[in-house]
Amino acid sequence: MSAADTPGAPAALLPVVVVGAGPTGVTVATLLADHGVPVLVLDRWADVFPRPRAVHLDDEVYRILDMLGVAHEFAAISRPARGLRLLDRDHRVLMEFDRSGNSPDNGHPRANMFDQPDLERLLRANAARRERVTFRGDVDVNSLTDHGTHLDVRGVDRGTGAELVWRAAYVLGCDGANSTVRTSIGSAYQDLGFEQRWLVVDVETKTELRLWEGVHQVCGAERAATYMRVGDTRHRWEFQLLDHEQPGDFGTVGDLAPLLRPWIASIPQDELRLLRVADYTFRAAIADRWRRGHVFLLGDAAHLTPPFVGQGMGAGLRDAANLGWKLAGVIGGSLPESVLDTYEAEREPHARAMIQLARATGIVMTAGGRPGDLIRRLAAPLLARIPRLPSRLVDGATPPLRRPDDGGPPRRDRLAGRLVPNAVIDGVALDSAARRSWLLVSRDPVAPRERQLLENHGCLVVHAREGRLADWLHSGRSRAALVRPDRTVHLAHPRTSVVTAAGLGVVVHGML
Repeated sequence: MSAADTPGAPAALLPVVVVGAGPTGVTVATLLADHGVPVLVLDRWADVFPRPRAVHLDDEVYRILDMLGVAHEFAAISRPARGLRLLDRDHRVLMEFDRSGNSPDNGHPRANMFDQPDLERLLRANAARRERVTFRGDVDVNSLTDHGTHLDVRGVDRGTGAELVWRAAYVLGCDGANSTVRTSIGSAYQDLGFEQRWLVVDVETKTELRLWEGVHQVCGAERAATYMRVGDTRHRWEFQLLDHEQPGDFGTVGDLAPLLRPWIASIPQDELRLLRVADYTFRAAIADRWRRGHVFLLGDAAHLTPPFVGQGMGAGLRDAANLGWKLAGVIGGSLPESVLDTYEAEREPHARAMIQLARATGIVMTAGGRPGDLIRRLAAPLLARIPRLPSRLVDGATPPLRRPDDGGPPRRDRLAGRLVPNAVIDGVALDSAARRSWLLVSRDPVAPRERQLLENHGCLVVHAREGRLADWLHSGRSRAALVRPDRTVHLAHPRTSVVTAAGLGVVVHGML
């Protein structure tokens, strides 16, 4: 039993308890620890949950992994993909979306395939290197009580049956779709009108399938399907289930052979090892509230995204990156508690937009019956001829965050709410140079006294005389930009003095 456990009665007050040790929970715990905040992470499982789920993340989410310090390790367990092909029911290419290579803005591969348990092991090992992160597995958290001055998190040791209680100043619910934390704050999912049953199949083979190295999306109203190569020997298929079908109908490679045949061709069945067959209900939903007092929801506890744009797990990591530095600033006293109001105000519209995009994509790919199949076949070649349309449809850049005060950035501020480019400066990528600090990026020199004051308070000042950052500021009609620790632009302005004053106010006086 760790020092954080107290059978039956609360222990000393903990700054933060994170419920759920999936990618979102471990990410926010690591970020908090790196900002100096001790965190206890509770999870139902003693080890990584073995079933693979997410298999893709984009270049923006890759930057969050870099922020955690695991970008190089992730590169070793992931496989860049070439993009997406839309196929008709006969596997003829309707349209191809190129996502190969590195993003010039974010500095990482645009599309990355991986096995989720591998990523979770990497994230947990990374968190374990932080003295401020304590992990406690084999716990069923069953209730959360708000006493005003503190929160009691109650659970049961799954091994001994002992009742456990932890006392916390803040609780972060990263406990998935069936979240106990969400229920405890009176929050419920809003159904956004999408539900489909799909069969998910993971296969391992050392035989090369010799397929295009990207995601294959078969568009069809009767049997939509997806294929992707996840690793050197691991492959993932997803098939839309018919109404009368059950997962038990596909328990062997032989049962799956008619579905797999377009991809596996003449490969002998004994060269294919079936790792998993499971059914998932793809849903579009979002919680009607993400916070009550000192309790917050992140990841699947707050939103569910159909997989068609590969943003489900990434949305949870974006939640963690958004809330982590804010909560650390409030706990450390450098930011007012009102900054926590911006978490849901920023993340909810952003997550909703991505869910609606995934929902619309799923409908376009799978709806309409035979007429829908005909429309897709006729329309896709015409759309592909529109200049730059295919690249725009799969552009990894997500909508800018909206400010809570007026629903959006000032009209003259074209950069606020967007990510700063991860440009290389003096041979070092901006993210690596900045780590977890604020940034002031300016095309003009900042006065030595102000520069020193900013840097003394952990704000890195970057003089962008020329190059990518200078071009980026020019495109936004700005001379300078103040950038938050999550790499989101807080403010950009044509006058450097305005941004410098704002930066001094934020990092020195804790004002937003």
